[in-house]
Amino acid sequence: MVVVRYADDTVVGFEHRSDADAFLAQLRIRMAEFALELHPEKTRLIDRLRDEINERQRKAILRMLREGPEGFKGGLSASNYATITGASPATTTRDLTGLVERGALIRTGELRHARYHLNLKLQPPRSITINQRGEVLES
Repeated sequence: MVVVRYADDTVVGFEHRSDADAFLAQLRIRMAEFALELHPEKTRLIDRLRDEINERQRKAILRMLREGPEGFKGGLSASNYATITGASPATTTRDLTGLVERGALIRTGELRHARYHLNLKLQPPRSITINQRGEVLES
């Protein structure tokens, strides 16, 4: 199991799908005890892309998620992608185009000014109050 955490975001990776499914079920139960839930857009993004992207693309997406819900400030550049993945310029272009075509990234700008952002519908954070006994108070 691999765990990557940034602020209130966590990415957990498993070798076997059955382990991931069992973990996810238990996590949902535990989070519900505190009136919390998983961010459905992020969960769907990773699930949807699982068998459609290569290891370089997966590495870049996970790195963007590690930066927070909005990815890199100002967006991911082709140069950032190449640094993260070690890809050549031609491979970087193909990989980023593929991620845009699959709906994982949104491209803004052109040529040297092109930037890529995670294609997630972000919701404003919910505020909850938990008392000293760990009970959720109405917000």
